Amino acid sequence: MDRHPQAEGLSLRLPVAGGALETYRLLGPRKFERPALPFTRRALAAAHVVADPFSARDPWLEPAIDWDATLAYRRHLWSWGLGLAEAMDTAQRGMGLDWKNSLELVGRTLDAAKDMKGAVVFSGAGTDHVAQADVPGVIAAYEEQCAAIEKLGGRIILMASRALAASARSPEDYGRVYDRILGEVKQPVILHWLGEMFDPALQGYWGKKDHAAAMDVCLDVIRRNAAKVDGIKISLLDKEKEIVMRRKLPPGVRMYTGDDFNFAELIEGDAQGHSDALLGIFDSIAPAASAALGALAAGNKAGYHEILAPAVPLSRHIFRAPTRFYKTGVVFMAWLNGHQEHFVMVGGQQSARHVLHFAELFRLADAAGLLADPPLACARMRQLLALNGSKSSASAAVSAPRRMTSASRSRRCGMLSSRRRCWCSAACSSRRTASSPLRASSAAPSRMSSTSSTTPSTPTS
Repeated sequence: MDRHPQAEGLSLRLPVAGGALETYRLLGPRKFERPALPFTRRALAAAHVVADPFSARDPWLEPAIDWDATLAYRRHLWSWGLGLAEAMDTAQRGMGLDWKNSLELVGRTLDAAKDMKGAVVFSGAGTDHVAQADVPGVIAAYEEQCAAIEKLGGRIILMASRALAASARSPEDYGRVYDRILGEVKQPVILHWLGEMFDPALQGYWGKKDHAAAMDVCLDVIRRNAAKVDGIKISLLDKEKEIVMRRKLPPGVRMYTGDDFNFAELIEGDAQGHSDALLGIFDSIAPAASAALGALAAGNKAGYHEILAPAVPLSRHIFRAPTRFYKTGVVFMAWLNGHQEHFVMVGGQQSARHVLHFAELFRLADAAGLLADPPLACARMRQLLALNGSKSSASAAVSAPRRMTSASRSRRCGMLSSRRRCWCSAACSSRRTASSPLRASSAAPSRMSSTSSTTPSTPTS
């Protein structure tokens, strides 16, 4: 797939472990086409929220949301043919976003969807407005949120409950809760089994610490209530467990992959079936995801994998342990690509990852062709580095543009496994300056030599 030439000659000096800087030359964005055919997989992107950085609210205590920017991002996702999973973990549900603001988010998104032909929205209902509850209290909490979303005309994703995980004493307690709620909902719901790698408070969900035993409990619930279950999303980051469960689901019940490490092969599937998608990474890679699903719909499996192959390492990096902090990388990508004017998050979660993580994310995003505006991405990366103490000098020269051949681009892609330390060159920052609370100094970067690099650790599932 061709790349736009706008990144040719642009380079950054990005950090690597050990305190060195290394020059990184950008490859440029790929030319992703919107699909001409309907997808053959249901694809939902779990979307993030955009914080309001100028609110007087204490970000650790009360969320402040930029509603206009948040809804604009949802229109961006819809424009690529993706459905929305609203007010979910990616929106920082339980990590900064409370139920009151979640319900407002659901209402605003459902209103916005009315103006987008074919827009699909499922919304998260949970028990997060109660800190502790016994089993009857958990049932009441679920009923309250489900009723509120259904009153707005919304479809439900039944989220895992921390309160239930804390209060349940047996698998039968889980069955009691889910049987009751599924018996009351108006339309089939998507169940969500969120693993402990995403939320440690959910360890032992379904009353079993062993995932295979927990799967049996969950499958029993689904079988008893199959008419009220559209599908289940499991987020265990283990493709074999997802495939095993997928093959045991009742007819007509979908498996939605929540595996941000192995989504490409799970969505493609095998002779016995495939997974649909409900993924946080689709927030960050929407153009690539859409183009790949379009290729799959056209029967072009080679094209599907060619598009997603470089996106999988990016996803694995964003979702590396501690996995619950993946939202920080998702929002960072949105900022680099100009979808929001700042890198500030609800709950102050922009501080949840270190600068080396962001530098590698930048490289991997470029390798995947997902930095849509390279000069802007360079300028914003420079701002982040300046905020974190990188020194600059006013006399750095602009490096001459260097054209890259297809072969050299391929070599650059293959080199991205080594970490580099670098800084934004004047060639980037002179093209465009982002208006942001994270403003860089006007000084140009100092010339620091690179002496070391290390291989990034591979995330494990």
